[in-house]
Amino acid sequence: MKFKTLALAGLAATAVTLTAPVSAQELKIALIAGKTGFLEAYAKETETGFMMGLEYLTGGKMEINGRKIKVIVKDDQNKPDVAKAALAEAYADDKVDLAVGTTFSAAALAMLPVAEEYKKVLIVEPAVADDITGSKWNRYVFRTGRSSSQDAIAGAYTLQGDVTIATLAQDYAFGRDGIKAYKDALAKANPKAKIVHEEYVAPATTDFTAATQRLFDSLKDKPGRKVLVMIWAGAHPMTKIADLKPERYGIELAPGGNILPVMKNWKGFTGVEGSIYYYYAFPKNKINDWFVGEHQKRFKSPPDFFTAGGFAAASAVVSALTKAGSSDTEKLIAAMEGMGFDTPKGKMIFRKDDHQAMQSMFHFRIKKAQANDFDLLELVREIQASDLSVPIKNKR
Repeated sequence: MKFKTLALAGLAATAVTLTAPVSAQELKIALIAGKTGFLEAYAKETETGFMMGLEYLTGGKMEINGRKIKVIVKDDQNKPDVAKAALAEAYADDKVDLAVGTTFSAAALAMLPVAEEYKKVLIVEPAVADDITGSKWNRYVFRTGRSSSQDAIAGAYTLQGDVTIATLAQDYAFGRDGIKAYKDALAKANPKAKIVHEEYVAPATTDFTAATQRLFDSLKDKPGRKVLVMIWAGAHPMTKIADLKPERYGIELAPGGNILPVMKNWKGFTGVEGSIYYYYAFPKNKINDWFVGEHQKRFKSPPDFFTAGGFAAASAVVSALTKAGSSDTEKLIAAMEGMGFDTPKGKMIFRKDDHQAMQSMFHFRIKKAQANDFDLLELVREIQASDLSVPIKNKR
């Protein structure tokens, strides 16, 4: 039985259509994002990047294979049931050719069986839970966003030698998948490292005092280098944890990269290192040059983490439709498996086995000399896609 959409009486009112006038030859794309709720900043960046990507990659014409592009944007409010119904509505009622989304991993996981039911391509961006291209995957699902494993392996490469680690993450799929992947990656990247404590807290947590004390207690009496690793989405706890003075126990903080409005609050943490999916100053290529310059011109700031992700999804869409010469699902899948496509952070390739986009990551250090709020990071090294031995976890 098809997934019902009637349960969302107000959903149509939340949809935004960004398009030229209606025509019979429209190429319809649904963009589903969590524009309301705790990840709304990520969702808005994704939409901006997606539209800029389509603009750049079509030379401003906003058409592919002679068909005008119509993007239908739906807000899933970071709720799995809403995301599921929104995608069903897009496929069944809006008759979209393919869909892109969404922000929250739990919402993205809820969408996967809908793509299979309707036999339509879903490009997941930017949700990261490993299960999306792992145990919950189906052949209609592709992901341009990085996975928890890619995040974790990149993070593991930034810590070498004898080191004792405690971890902090949110208590839902993103956080638990991220820590599991981090532990697996660390075992290979740095067998000398030891994880002595894992701390999980609710995503909406604002008081970290008790959790931080448990983390400090697990590390403070350990010999040698001691590091608190944080895997976090949304408003970041690093400044609150730093206020509790981990340095009195010789504890270092190791955050994953985040969006610019969050990282600008890290300006005082000179020398702190971590890994990041994208930082505007790192990639050196023609697309990124345009992207940075144009975003700066339009928004008075450089493009961010999730803006680049939205652009990457647009590149996958344009490349797939152009290569397939059609929006037929089977032709799209055949075109996309093993397909390479250019993005602001460099080339990505959809791995045939699980449709995960294989891509580089970046090892960063917070700068000593910072010219402005956005001049935050220096590149330690680019971690090549070939260095990221991401396990295949699905069953074809």
